[in-house]
Amino acid sequence: MDGLTSLELCAGGGGQALGLERAGFRHVALVEIDENACASLRANRPRWNVVPQDLKEFNAKPYRGVDLLAAGLPCPPFSRAGKQLGHSDERNLFPEALRIIQECKPRAVMIENVRGILDSLFHDFRKQFKSDLSKLGYKAGWKLLNASDFGVSQLRPRAILIAVRKEEAGEYSWPRRSFAPARPVSEILKEEMISRGWRGYGRWSKLANKIAPTIVGGSHKHGGPDLGPTRARRAWAELGVDGLGIANEAPSRDFSGMPKLTLGMVALLQGFPPNWIFCGGKTSAYRQIGNAFPPPVARALGRQIHKCLSVNLAVRVAS
Repeated sequence: MDGLTSLELCAGGGGQALGLERAGFRHVALVEIDENACASLRANRPRWNVVPQDLKEFNAKPYRGVDLLAAGLPCPPFSRAGKQLGHSDERNLFPEALRIIQECKPRAVMIENVRGILDSLFHDFRKQFKSDLSKLGYKAGWKLLNASDFGVSQLRPRAILIAVRKEEAGEYSWPRRSFAPARPVSEILKEEMISRGWRGYGRWSKLANKIAPTIVGGSHKHGGPDLGPTRARRAWAELGVDGLGIANEAPSRDFSGMPKLTLGMVALLQGFPPNWIFCGGKTSAYRQIGNAFPPPVARALGRQIHKCLSVNLAVRVAS
């Protein structure tokens, strides 16, 4: 099969994988430790090679020469909610990512994390990681991107590291923001909200006529199927949404008050297509959705990486 290839680490429910697929990458393997997330990946793409394994035990040598290594590494070590323990946090998988880069020697690397990793607290951490990548032959850089700049109906700032082998790095450029603004919550969720005949949609849509707060996924240690801590729930209430819990179905015809979102609604706000499947119970499915890298953002980054690698491949073939 032709096309550029990718190896994905901590694949979760498939947001980044879907975006990269849409950007033209063919996944040679997707590594994920959570069994429900693995089930979600298989349910949506039965042909994907899903590897249910702890990253610390994963051997990347069989994938040597892959075009792109993409990873959504755990965020709690660098998030304010996770106490920003960084290196001291047992969930920090950057050392494993570096080992895997050494083993498979990809042409490019993409790592997504929370914006907290760009805080001054982690300046030395970022500097050391870039230095380690440089020793392996890569030119790397960090950038903060907002999902709303790429059509996702929430701000959702994320720190992105892109590293490209030095001999190819000159062709890479960061994606430009979309010309069209992100659609408001009321528009994205209209069909779902009125699916059971809710008569209050018109009134509610006036409150929800803007993008959403950043969706919080929680961790395996903390967080359940709701839209986040008190401050986040206040922000949702301004949109007329009850953030304390996730509903099993859309509001009924005569429902009054603030509706809760369903899993499907949250997935739409993350940029997933309506037919994307999430396996497991409500808490597990919500974490897969809430922790996902929005597919439209992954696609925008993937297209730029694909363009860079394709240009360099064409130059090598021509020479």
